[in-house]
Amino acid sequence: FQSARRGNDSVKKGPVIAIDGPGGVGKSSVSKRVAEALGFKYINTGAMYRAFGLAAKASYVDFKDDLNLQDYCRDIDINYSTDTGRITIDGVDYTDNIGSDRAGELASKVATQPSVRACLSACQRMMGEEGHVVMEGRDIGTVIFPDADVKIYLDAAHEVRAERRKDELEKNGIEPSRVSDILEARDKRDASRQAAPLKQADDAVHIDTSSLTLDEVVKKVVQIINERLNVGNTGR
Repeated sequence: FQSARRGNDSVKKGPVIAIDGPGGVGKSSVSKRVAEALGFKYINTGAMYRAFGLAAKASYVDFKDDLNLQDYCRDIDINYSTDTGRITIDGVDYTDNIGSDRAGELASKVATQPSVRACLSACQRMMGEEGHVVMEGRDIGTVIFPDADVKIYLDAAHEVRAERRKDELEKNGIEPSRVSDILEARDKRDASRQAAPLKQADDAVHIDTSSLTLDEVVKKVVQIINERLNVGNTGR
């Protein structure tokens, strides 16, 4: 993705669906299913930040020193497969470790730094410009693709998100610890950071998923997308 850092002059070649929202709301599960329903590729931008955080930590990079992070970003080799969802950084595959609370904490910290956001945002735009993608994260509709064809903002009550996150960790064999406190701390960091804070895009459709099942949310999102892109015409 090093070539992506030189600029962003190209335009997307097909529909881009932006799905944003806070942690634990179910963005990944919903986005994967929506992408499958549309025959689109799925891109998890949060996973990129998680992998970056783990890689930077392993390289003893000072997260508080943006100049240090700039140097690290300059030569980093990031490989994200839209076919398998696997992420490697400098040849190391971090895919199996990005679901941990530690990865989430590190991601939240590096995401506050302008150099990291500039680096990963450029990579994400380059992937998205290929079109026919469902991209999920926290700033897709506001920063990465403000011209996305459809923008969805998923939300849910804090206690519901904490329970979902706990269930997700247990399902993946990870022992949950202080899930509610970690989510609350990350919400504050994401909403208050100067670089691309978490917020709903003005033209995004807000969906409160608190009382909805995964199937119900997916059905609702797909319906909205088909209505916006004209039923049966998703760019394929």
